[in-house]
Amino acid sequence: MDLKDRIVAVTGGAGGIGLAMLQRFAASGAIPAALDLTPERCDRAAHELRKLHPRAGAWTCNVASEESVTAAFQALRSNYGRIDVAVLNAGILDDGLLLRVDRTTGKVKARMSLAQWQRVIDVNLTGVFLSGREAAAIMVEEGGGVIIPIASVAMHGNAGQSNYSAAKAGVAALTRLWAQELSRFKIRVAGIAPGFVATEMVLKDMNQQALDLWKSRIPIGRLGDPQEIADAAHFIACNELVNGVVLEISGGVKI
Repeated sequence: MDLKDRIVAVTGGAGGIGLAMLQRFAASGAIPAALDLTPERCDRAAHELRKLHPRAGAWTCNVASEESVTAAFQALRSNYGRIDVAVLNAGILDDGLLLRVDRTTGKVKARMSLAQWQRVIDVNLTGVFLSGREAAAIMVEEGGGVIIPIASVAMHGNAGQSNYSAAKAGVAALTRLWAQELSRFKIRVAGIAPGFVATEMVLKDMNQQALDLWKSRIPIGRLGDPQEIADAAHFIACNELVNGVVLEISGGVKI
């Protein structure tokens, strides 16, 4: 795909990996469109992205809300007429063990709450379903496109992340399934499973002890950079043979 003047929408696009992706696409001549949770974040993103392309824009979108997602994607279509690339990137962390057990007594002290489970599932899995569905509907009617769901190496299972790992495994499954369903409409679907990347979400929300432990296990000896994940998304969009796969961009870390 030639990216010049293509419309690229990214959920969670106002910071971290999402903003890095939009900047990478804009550098190739694409028109970047950020979707994010608050007007303040969207305003900041739009200001930065318009330095790279005058038609850049940003819209508020809560990916866990069907009404919000539908409205945001319709606003994109009304503004640009189509969407060529949709990166389904919005996500949160809310880590915790399934059970916390007193090692002395063997008694269960705490459980992961249903609310803690549901928050992550709502954003990281249902949010991908809703935004992917709306992007696909537009692409079917406009002649095709590329959908890039963002999974994680945690899809293989990571202790302390029952909610996050389950959601990301679901994202990987949706990626492969959607490629089967949508290819006949000239829509490619290929995902990315990042390892540990130096974003605000990871650095702020992940337990520091756990982060230090995982950093020591990364064969290249460092966290990833958001730009490295952005390069992977750019590759998927440009290479028309990439379909129905989830690329692990992790520095070699294994979970």
